[in-house]
Amino acid sequence: MMISTRGRYALRVMIDLAEHNNGSYIPMKDVAKRQEISLKYLEKILPVLSKNGLIEGVHGKGGGYRLTRDPSDYTAGEILRLAEDGLAPISCLKDDAPPCRQAAECRTLPMWQGFYKLINEYFDGITIQDLMQTDAADNYVI
Repeated sequence: MMISTRGRYALRVMIDLAEHNNGSYIPMKDVAKRQEISLKYLEKILPVLSKNGLIEGVHGKGGGYRLTRDPSDYTAGEILRLAEDGLAPISCLKDDAPPCRQAAECRTLPMWQGFYKLINEYFDGITIQDLMQTDAADNYVI
């Protein structure tokens, strides 16, 4: 399984918005510059986060984006599932997957289900608040 740049950038944007939160809207050009992400690419990521209520935005002078909740209320799993359109390691475990004709006989399905559970538990155990800490990566072990 590989997390795309879309998922990684979505996390970076959320962390940036949390770190620079002063109650006002933060211009995306500022986030793009700090994170060294093209504004065009961010324009593809932000609507997904906004549509799902993770951030809110205002256009025009004084506009930008801001978080809708406290950084401790966002999990990496929630953000990655939105940005990546799910975290299922195989297609038959996706939320919108049609029932698999071979599920009853599939000897590998329990392995994939276990792996999927680990992925979700791991990412759901990490918040944006955690990621704001410089040593966050050292706090999690599988």
